[in-house]
Amino acid sequence: MNGKKYLLPLCLLGLLVQHAAFAEGLSQLVDDPLQTQPEQLQSGATLPDASRISCSQSVDFSQPLTLSGAVDTALCNNPQIRATWAEIKVQSGVVGEARAAYLPTISGSVSRLRDSTVYSAGSQAPGVTSTGNQYYGSLNWRLFDFGGRAANRESANQMLLAAIAGHDAALQKTMVTVIQAWFDTLTSQAEVDARQHIAELARQTLIVAQRRESLGASAQDETLQATTALAKAELTAMRASGDYQKNIALLRQAMGIDLATELTLPRQPERVIPSDIHDLNEWLKQAEDRHPAIQEARAKWAADKDKIISVRSEGLPTVDLTAHMSRNGFPNQGLSSINQTSKDIGITVSIPLFDGFSRQYKIQEARAQAEQSEAQMEDTTARIMTDVVKAYADARTALNVLTASQQLLDAAQKSVQSVQRRYDKNVADILEVMNAQSALADAQQQRIEAIAAWQSARLSLLANTGILSQLSESSG
Repeated sequence: MNGKKYLLPLCLLGLLVQHAAFAEGLSQLVDDPLQTQPEQLQSGATLPDASRISCSQSVDFSQPLTLSGAVDTALCNNPQIRATWAEIKVQSGVVGEARAAYLPTISGSVSRLRDSTVYSAGSQAPGVTSTGNQYYGSLNWRLFDFGGRAANRESANQMLLAAIAGHDAALQKTMVTVIQAWFDTLTSQAEVDARQHIAELARQTLIVAQRRESLGASAQDETLQATTALAKAELTAMRASGDYQKNIALLRQAMGIDLATELTLPRQPERVIPSDIHDLNEWLKQAEDRHPAIQEARAKWAADKDKIISVRSEGLPTVDLTAHMSRNGFPNQGLSSINQTSKDIGITVSIPLFDGFSRQYKIQEARAQAEQSEAQMEDTTARIMTDVVKAYADARTALNVLTASQQLLDAAQKSVQSVQRRYDKNVADILEVMNAQSALADAQQQRIEAIAAWQSARLSLLANTGILSQLSESSG
């Protein structure tokens, strides 16, 4: 009994699910009967790593802003991305028009007419009035056109691919901008911390110098030098703070959020594990195969080549099947005096004979446009390949500097600790302390710049190769 109790609700639920699926399929069939919409429009935009762009969840700015949070916000707010997404929809419609050219067109009309015939006053014939319905239908179907429709269809397909690549390029550009802004802000925040640390060391040195002066262990000159060093360190820290405020404002702008939004970022990692750079030829091959700008230029060139065939076919004969059916007369004419039905079917061959040489110049224009697109594709490819070579060289250099900068920082920190201990015990003078602190400040700056250079070079290499994604969040 218990099984039978739930059988009916389960059956109803199954019917509802089937009905919903059928309704969804019917809606898609009505909206896109020729199946022209690409997968991107149906499932949503994706990043190069196949992760989807979701704008349903907002980022909590009260927490430290992660790189993925900054990227998600920028991708959802960028107007250029929305424009390129709309361009995909436009080109999907163009593809539908090109496919529709293979199908017949059918039209019909129904008219309710009232005809009145009135004779002159001298005539003995009475007036005649008739009322009736008039029906008319026609069918036109192009059977052959020397490849014009095929060329238009292929050109539309290529332009759709170009629109998709253009959208990917807009995603890529936005991600490069916001990721670079995020890393710049992270770097400037690390510089603020480093400069404040140096200022704190200078403050501690001043305290020791003042104590030594009060005990008669050192002259007033050392205290003045320590005071000067502290003022210089605080001034440098203020400038670093100003750079940080500027970079965080640029990050807000890149994300497309209110400039008054409070943002905090996580700290720059002290240790960065570099990743493998691989071989240059591998990066070049990936860039040629995957970079959206190259794909877009390549698709536009293919579309322009198909346009030549389309324009040429417009001056060649076409073969159409035509059929008409009328009852009680024809449209824009009066009712037939007798009820009659007229039907005709035939083959129409249209042969363009002379158009004032305009077709010849249109073909020349199409060829020139294809040549221009080819040159633009080659220029885009060469430019991107050059950028990849430069980014690869920068990444190799940054990788070597990254290791050396860590060794320099470790040595400078040990030197400061050693000289401070000796200064506290009155076995070192103020110049040794200041020199060690200056060397530490330089080593910290070198380390920060090395990490920033590595992150920037790695980002540039990924971006110029066309494989940038949210996986780039890892600083290594």
